[in-house]
Amino acid sequence: MSTKFHQSAPETSDEVCGTLYASKLLGLSVGSVQALVERNELDAWKTQGGHRRISMQSIRAYQRLHGKAETHHRSDLVRILIVDDDAASLEMFKAAIASWNLPVDCTTMTSGLEAMIDISALRPDLLLTDLNMPGVDGFELLRTLRSNPTFASLIVVAMSGLSTEDITEKGGLPPKTITLKKPIDLRWLNGFLSALAAARQLKSF
Repeated sequence: MSTKFHQSAPETSDEVCGTLYASKLLGLSVGSVQALVERNELDAWKTQGGHRRISMQSIRAYQRLHGKAETHHRSDLVRILIVDDDAASLEMFKAAIASWNLPVDCTTMTSGLEAMIDISALRPDLLLTDLNMPGVDGFELLRTLRSNPTFASLIVVAMSGLSTEDITEKGGLPPKTITLKKPIDLRWLNGFLSALAAARQLKSF
């Protein structure tokens, strides 16, 4: 496949994602995806801030070329994105959700910036995000998403150990944000995801 590594996005770019989500879609390590980009086997470019974007079209082309299942969002699955800079917490969430055997597709990310890069390609139904994170924190992430009509129907759960007063001092949270105290009650999350999955199944009838 003839591709080029651009320094900035082409004027007519298609749907894109970041390196982390591309690695999940292709079942490869982040380093392997970066190597594919360097070898021009995936079409990618960098933003002005130096963040890499990878063309979803080139990812699907790579999947076809190598006999991998093409990436399509299954309508029967509830798509969940969990954002937390604590790797141990993410592993706990993934293990718990996997054990519940619910019809969900769970993606985890360690920073608000990663979430901003990949959320358009991921198109989650539910976002669970920590508020206190280095760099782009949960406050900035939620305000950015809520300012975009594309994510108007996104269900958002903010997880934090901050008090109500602390959250208010930081500018508060956008409307329709569910706030949960850390540590998260996994029984509540199980029930919440079960309800979302049941509602999704009803819509499919």
